[in-house]
Amino acid sequence: MCMQCVTTGVVAAGATATGLRAWLNTHKPAWATPPRMKAMTAAILTLGVLAAGVSTSPASSAQPDSSAAATTRQATR
Repeated sequence: MCMQCVTTGVVAAGATATGLRAWLNTHKPAWATPPRMKAMTAAILTLGVLAAGVSTSPASSAQPDSSAAATTRQATR
């Protein structure tokens, strides 16, 4: 996987986590006490890091085509 793809996944996950935390802080729901906001911040950022890891894992990238047609295409280039 290329670095641009990895960086895009990490930035998107981090921005989503930060935006959700900012939205919660702005709207201040009744249940969002300071200790709960600290716990929510930790949980949101942890989920963001995990989401970035899942979105950039090698299993999510396309596998190279090992068929005979792919070999033929490469040979004719």
